[in-house]
Amino acid sequence: MLHDPSHHTPPPVAHEIKLSQKDTDILRRLAGEIAGIASRDVHKEKARLWTKLNDLKSERPMVWINEICWNEMNVSDELTLEAEHPWARDQEDLLRKTIYQWKHLPADMVISDFLGCPLAIHSTDFGIIEDVDIIKTDEKNDVVSRHFNIQIKEPEDLEKIKMPIITHNETATEYCYQAMCEVFDDIIPVRKIGQTHIWFTPWDYLIRWWGIEEAMMDMILRPDMVNAAVSKMVDAWMVELDQFQQMNLLSLDNVNERVGSGGYGYTGQLPVGNYDPDHVRPHNMWGCSNAQIFSEVSPAMHWEFALKHDMRWLRRFGLTYYGCCEPLDKKMEIMRRIPNLRKISVSPWCDIDRAIDEIGGDYVISHKPNPAILAESQWRPEKARADIRRVLEKARGKCHVEFIMKDISTVRYEPQRLWQWAAIAMEEIEKLS
Repeated sequence: MLHDPSHHTPPPVAHEIKLSQKDTDILRRLAGEIAGIASRDVHKEKARLWTKLNDLKSERPMVWINEICWNEMNVSDELTLEAEHPWARDQEDLLRKTIYQWKHLPADMVISDFLGCPLAIHSTDFGIIEDVDIIKTDEKNDVVSRHFNIQIKEPEDLEKIKMPIITHNETATEYCYQAMCEVFDDIIPVRKIGQTHIWFTPWDYLIRWWGIEEAMMDMILRPDMVNAAVSKMVDAWMVELDQFQQMNLLSLDNVNERVGSGGYGYTGQLPVGNYDPDHVRPHNMWGCSNAQIFSEVSPAMHWEFALKHDMRWLRRFGLTYYGCCEPLDKKMEIMRRIPNLRKISVSPWCDIDRAIDEIGGDYVISHKPNPAILAESQWRPEKARADIRRVLEKARGKCHVEFIMKDISTVRYEPQRLWQWAAIAMEEIEKLS
């Protein structure tokens, strides 16, 4: 994640990575499993199907699961870390989670035939972090309740928002890359990966600093201040994107990379014109935006205080994804103003019938089943099946659909619920395909 509104991420530190034989053996064994899984032809076929979906030529709906409550998933110590070195533990954690998801809830998951070494990129962020009171219901879960203390009250407070500065610690990148090559190279290739898809969400930040009720009221009472705030946030992201481009730190995301709040970015329509594989630019990539807090805001105000500003950002990208949790089924008129829009989030708070009728085959419907079904006191697989079937039957022959099960806060420590949901979704799609 490029930014974290809860804290300032410290810059990466360059240090040589020396692993014990035990840690090396653990990572090599897990990498061997990944290499074996990645060699299967099914991944090429899944990538082809994702491409067809995102190119609006879908052969069937696609399914992916993300934002998993990993603290509740461990079965038979499959996720228990054994390595000792902190860097090795981070690598082990990623490998174990990848193997676990493939084994238990793969759906239309695609596993790469290489391991990525992220560039050691750092952003100074936007000058403000959230001032928050937190209540936890489960100490092992990072999903918490928050009360935000207001930091933006008057127009002069907008000066607290700063323009980010991007740096790349090339030495830190090289140490990590060399360590990965030493451990993995004869098992699975290693590639350096720059900044791929960027989660652009001005209102997710503003609301933490402004307050929900206060921001909603100020759209009416102080609209000029609200517009100035959003405009400055877009400026900040644009300044950051310019630095990524100038420093040649971007990487393509038309692969098994999440775009927006949806699924993979596979498409035959990116990268587009004037593409230099040695210098990726924003128009070769996916963009996105959302305004989750605008669930009850009218289409006119959604345009005025969010989307109108977002257009400066969205126009820089080849294709775009819009939305997250906010219902957009009554806002298609403003959605259609986005010239390069390809995917639209259809959250659990949408009227799915209206969304299907309004969107049709013009865009990909990124349908988000309600994860609350996984959190109920009694697991009801028959209800999950009926919900999936209803959407499939309504959309059949009309729409391009992906099912994205996400925001999974809890499965009540019964991971089999999520395994079964994945299996049910794939069974129902196979029946109707």
